[in-house]
Amino acid sequence: MSVRANKDTFESEINEAGKLVIADFYSDSCVPCKRMSPLLAETEEENPEGIKLVKLNITFDGETAQKYNVTSVPTLVFFKDGAEKARLTGAVKKAQLAETINSID
Repeated sequence: MSVRANKDTFESEINEAGKLVIADFYSDSCVPCKRMSPLLAETEEENPEGIKLVKLNITFDGETAQKYNVTSVPTLVFFKDGAEKARLTGAVKKAQLAETINSID
């Protein structure tokens, strides 16, 4: 189940996960973000032991988005052991999401 993070909790959510974290930087007014949401939830449900989904609304936490150089939404940042391993920007298909996940060791 996804975790809603904010500027106070984001760092601990990605650093203490112990598994691959997909950070979903989104906005409520972003139509592509809304399309990505069910795909991300499904991906997390299919890999409960291996993936944690952390969602950050840039409307309320723009400072955190800036810190991670997020300039458009949706942006997915993949973290492992607290380090950024990959990044996807814009709406993506499930195959591209799976390919990115599988490319991270």
